[in-house]
Amino acid sequence: MIGRALDAGTPAGWVTADEVYGQDPKLRAELARRGLGYVLAVGRTHPVSTSAGTCPAIKLAKRLPARAWQRISAGPGAKGPRWYDWALIEAGDPAVTEGTGPHWLLIRRRISDREYTFYRAHAPHPVPLAHLVRTAGSWWKVEDGFAGGKELAALDEHQVRSWISWQRWTILALLAYAFLSVLVSQAANSQPRDEPLIPLTRHEIRRLFTGLSQQPPASAIQLHWSRWRRRHQAAAQASHYRRQALVPA
Repeated sequence: MIGRALDAGTPAGWVTADEVYGQDPKLRAELARRGLGYVLAVGRTHPVSTSAGTCPAIKLAKRLPARAWQRISAGPGAKGPRWYDWALIEAGDPAVTEGTGPHWLLIRRRISDREYTFYRAHAPHPVPLAHLVRTAGSWWKVEDGFAGGKELAALDEHQVRSWISWQRWTILALLAYAFLSVLVSQAANSQPRDEPLIPLTRHEIRRLFTGLSQQPPASAIQLHWSRWRRRHQAAAQASHYRRQALVPA
């Protein structure tokens, strides 16, 4: 599928995906052959080849000294920047025989419980660790989009009987989700500055649509409760940021 998209002229520079794709050696080899950088998740038992030999990814992670880790944000999340500890190990990929550029094992360690996540990474030329981290973090936007589409636009509530019915339902659900996203973007430019509120979210806009359509005479009450929720969410967000700042480096 990626090959057909590239052959059709679709521009691409980096590819990121979960373990289902990261464990596929043919996909990694094809991406490298086409000169594309990638950050693909792999499992903790994934074999990694280094100058010291081959061993599971989890063993390499646990042997790293403290100086090997850097704390970098993988991008903004629902509760602020997503801080993790990251490490990078140069590791050849036996599955990739064409293409140029370095190969790495990228390791993410959660600050709270030190849980590990692993990625196979490659670039046609050397890039900084922060670039690979941003690429890994961009995958979560895809996951958030699927989760939001299911929760807000019933993306997963169709009855799959034929390709046509599935396609029609999916298109309508994605259009509904896109409509909410456009409204969120427009509302961000009209955020009131005299009141501590978080910006309107897709969930809040859908809640307003539902409430106002069911109770047209009570629009003032619906808007009041929307401001009340967002005010308290803003206070919770500020509290979370303060607590996050106290986490020792």
